[in-house]
Amino acid sequence: MPLHMLRLAVGAPDLADMRDWRNRNQMDWNGHRVVPTYTRRMPTRTAELLDGGSLYWVVKGILCCRARFVGFDLLRSPEGDEVCRMLLDAELVETVPQPKRPFQGWRYLKPEDAPPDLDQAGGGQDLPPHILAELRQLGLA
Repeated sequence: MPLHMLRLAVGAPDLADMRDWRNRNQMDWNGHRVVPTYTRRMPTRTAELLDGGSLYWVVKGILCCRARFVGFDLLRSPEGDEVCRMLLDAELVETVPQPKRPFQGWRYLKPEDAPPDLDQAGGGQDLPPHILAELRQLGLA
């Protein structure tokens, strides 16, 4: 069964900026177009993450998109520290927006707690994500 991960998109003011950042940072890795993101430690459950898992991004307090995991590798930073490079599929999939409180680092996310993709959920696509998230929190959407 796949496992997901949750992470804050620090510095991204909105989903459009997140898309721009991802477009600027794409690279080829083992025949895949990927977007790298870095963390201090290698997750211990990489096999589950690679079994169909995604990294879900929180942008300005709203969980709003995801990208499928493609791979992981360890690198040395310029300072000599070992860091984990998480490699994500180049496709960014919008999800049903959910409000999320701030946290540090990343968290595992169980499949049953992950929001559905926006195109599968139906309705509300014309509303801004923060409004749709608030309506869903109130049980109105």
